[in-house]
Amino acid sequence: MSFKTAFLIVILLFSLSNMKAQNFELGKVSLAELQEKVHPKDSSAVAAVLFEKGKNSFEYSQEKGFVMITEIKARIKIYKKEGYEWANKSIRYYTVNDAKETVSFSDATTYNLVNDKIEKTKLKSDGEFDEVLNKYWGQKKITMPNIKQGSVIEFKYTIRSVRTGSPRDWYFQSSIPVNYSEYKNYVPEYFIYNANLKGFIRPVVTVENGRNSITLNSKERTTSNRVTQTSFSSDKIDYLETRTTYLAQNMPAMKEESFVNNIDNYTSSLVQELAMTKYPGEPLNAYSTNWNAVVKTIYNYDDFGPELNKTGYFEEDLKAVLAGLNTAEEKITAILQYVKSTVKWNDYYGYSCNDGVKQAYKNKTGNVAEINLMLTAMLRHAGLTANPVLVSTRSNGIALFPNRTAFNYVIAAVENGTDVVLLDATDKFSSPNVLPFRDLNWLGRLIRKDGTSSEVDLMPKQTSNDVITMNYAVNDKGEVVGKLRRQRTDHNAMIFRSNVKDLKEEAYLEKFENENDKIEVSDYLRANENDLKLPLIETISFTGANSSEILGGKIYIKPMLSFSQGNNPFKQEIREYPVDFGFPFLDKYAINLQIPAGYKVESFPASASILMEDGLGSFKFLTSLSGDSIQVSILSQINRPIISAEYYPALKEFYQKMMEKENEKIVLSKI
Repeated sequence: MSFKTAFLIVILLFSLSNMKAQNFELGKVSLAELQEKVHPKDSSAVAAVLFEKGKNSFEYSQEKGFVMITEIKARIKIYKKEGYEWANKSIRYYTVNDAKETVSFSDATTYNLVNDKIEKTKLKSDGEFDEVLNKYWGQKKITMPNIKQGSVIEFKYTIRSVRTGSPRDWYFQSSIPVNYSEYKNYVPEYFIYNANLKGFIRPVVTVENGRNSITLNSKERTTSNRVTQTSFSSDKIDYLETRTTYLAQNMPAMKEESFVNNIDNYTSSLVQELAMTKYPGEPLNAYSTNWNAVVKTIYNYDDFGPELNKTGYFEEDLKAVLAGLNTAEEKITAILQYVKSTVKWNDYYGYSCNDGVKQAYKNKTGNVAEINLMLTAMLRHAGLTANPVLVSTRSNGIALFPNRTAFNYVIAAVENGTDVVLLDATDKFSSPNVLPFRDLNWLGRLIRKDGTSSEVDLMPKQTSNDVITMNYAVNDKGEVVGKLRRQRTDHNAMIFRSNVKDLKEEAYLEKFENENDKIEVSDYLRANENDLKLPLIETISFTGANSSEILGGKIYIKPMLSFSQGNNPFKQEIREYPVDFGFPFLDKYAINLQIPAGYKVESFPASASILMEDGLGSFKFLTSLSGDSIQVSILSQINRPIISAEYYPALKEFYQKMMEKENEKIVLSKI
């Protein structure tokens, strides 16, 4: 036997013995776990999941049918004060009518090491809370007691639900390391689920078949000679059960970085949804076998498709809105504006109507579905080819596979030949093809009346601009006095309008001054704030005493003043998930700097140009000297809303070079 082979055997035996030494049952916290000061593979970790085990199974109730029972046991180590938040656990549950779910916690205990002895503190009733989140959802929450650096906590919770269509998602990874994650799914033969794994690290999957049974109890009363007798009987029904185990170990923490759409999209996890049922003696009932089946199911819901056919409540009002309008563009803009100004969004997501479009129109408030299905119906009534588009918002993740719960939102689309105009009337500042940022999440699903569907690219094609023209003079004390004009278009304008809508001008200017080297604004004007067809324009007169440095009689100043990129937003060496900017953009600066009398330009940044491969982006930095003034033109552009991970090294280098160039200084010296 070679030394290498012997060494590998030793390592394997050590790993197996180490795994056996760990106890993955509640109540068995070890001294070693409490003594551990840092995570062995991630010293920066504030906490770690030592183990998390889940089991999803089914229990039959004669009153409710099959009930899905999800049982989770977890043990978590707290390393640092920043990890104290992991001593809280919240579980959402559905609260509506017969589909109400229940959540119960048990075995919740905090373990600490006190004088080399293990001290246990059990959760008391005052550490458990029930909260109402909204009319559909509640939340049960625990706050673990006696938390310190070094604590280990354990808890178990059980969810009972008749909502068998979608088992809870299971995450093998988290924002902290996960040492051991195990999920078992016991499914009766009557249910077939689509099981989909997300993320870059896949668990080990094993499948075995077993048997289970249902006992049905019945009673029968018979009357003879005025004497009633009751007889009881029970029937046992055996069925096959598929038992699938998913196991993952030593999962690294998911690290957030700039321009990540939703980290859950790339986190190793299991997502399941009911595809079909096949009960004895009944025909096969399919739900989510493909996208067309999914959208057909959704379209036929009473609170979706039929709502599009209701028009009587708005017809007379819409006549006035459309009077004198001829082109499709005019009608689209007018109807969108009318719905936005008539019905206010109540902040509820979902593709299902709650009170219905007629009631929402009457009450002048509604959820996403009521507003955008109403918009779709009005567009159709105006003779346009309009259809709803199902969307999964950025916070909900990407709809990767056919399932009804992949979507949580709906917008409207108007088809005109090969062109598709996307519309969302829930946002005051949206306009045709300028959707709220929450909607910009890869692909949506357009549903037509005939039940067919097609993918719709939700990502903007048109570049959003941010153009700044700046003229300023520097005096011999290094102070600057100047004027700035800033023009924003499309999504840049929409985001700015949303950010300042509830902000008083005085508060906005104070924030602006603090973020820009404490400059003082003397005059300020904002134009086109509510005219969405036009760019939003700001004009600012300013003075600043902190925009330059004086060293050895020389003045050092950055041409962009405080508008240059401070730090490279991309810090990871390797990135496995895409960079999501949300929309393509162009930032442009035209700067004219007047140097003070008695000074000359000793040096200024040289012109430079950077092009990214495959036309992904570009950066141009042009400088020229004319008499006692310096002209600087800067243009940075990203041409795609999403850049795949393979380009990450090039993008990181692009931003680093751009940042370094923008921060180069002009040096002025005395004549």
